[in-house]
Amino acid sequence: MTTSVEPVATLNGWLIVDKPLGLTSAAVVGRVRRACGGVKVGHAGTLDPLATGVLPLAIGEATKAMAFVMDGRKAYRFAVRWGEARSTDDAEGSVTETSVERPTRSAIEAALPAFVGDIAQMPPAYSAIKIDGERAYARARAGERVILAARAVRIETLVLIDRPDDATAVFEVACGKGTYIRALARDLAHRLGTVGFVAALRRLRAGPFVEADSISLDNFLALGHIPRAERLLPVKVALADIPAIALTEPEAERIRCGQHIRLRHPTPGTVCLTAGDKLVALAEVEGETARPMRVFNL
Repeated sequence: MTTSVEPVATLNGWLIVDKPLGLTSAAVVGRVRRACGGVKVGHAGTLDPLATGVLPLAIGEATKAMAFVMDGRKAYRFAVRWGEARSTDDAEGSVTETSVERPTRSAIEAALPAFVGDIAQMPPAYSAIKIDGERAYARARAGERVILAARAVRIETLVLIDRPDDATAVFEVACGKGTYIRALARDLAHRLGTVGFVAALRRLRAGPFVEADSISLDNFLALGHIPRAERLLPVKVALADIPAIALTEPEAERIRCGQHIRLRHPTPGTVCLTAGDKLVALAEVEGETARPMRVFNL
């Protein structure tokens, strides 16, 4: 398939891809980067190859705001298959344990409150967490027994939405940064006196971005160069929760040059600085002084 190459300078914003099954997040980034002529592209939160759904891609100047999406709230729909434990805690791994126990709907619903709020969670052995500079999954694939320290994560809501058969339950969860859905499924199964793994996983939300914002990868790649640029969401969409301060054009020019300015009506902490309808910078405000942290060339 022949794709048009878009001039790099015009591509700045967020592309929300509905990630297809079987591709890594890095592979999606690579395809979009090549199609867009080598423009800088990054993803704001990894999805495993067996996961689908909302994958925000930061393009051009949007890469400077990726952390604010990665730190944001996430929502997922996932199916747990009871009766088998897998080495990866999802369908990709080999079976490591079996159980004849199948929890009832009432037992499942009774167990859910224990997993809502601030909880301690042990990440899966097959994860991207580094141990002495090496990814945990690399050690696990090499046959090493990997045990990672528990981490504090936040689960806002966890709801059972379907139970298509005795061996399967479908949930929706809203959670904070660093939550592993595979670990959640594993630990829920253990609490219910059985074992289980994630049989299907779909991300419904990442920060401010939802399914309705997304486009399939194939459909995006099939667009012409102008429709591609029009498909991008503005950089500032990811920063909607950050206070904004309007600048005069002379003030904006000083910020663009990396200089600090004094504000007439300061708001302490991290702020967005704007001039007209353009995003100028992310800045840190101390007292009356704003110092640029990330300057946007838009």
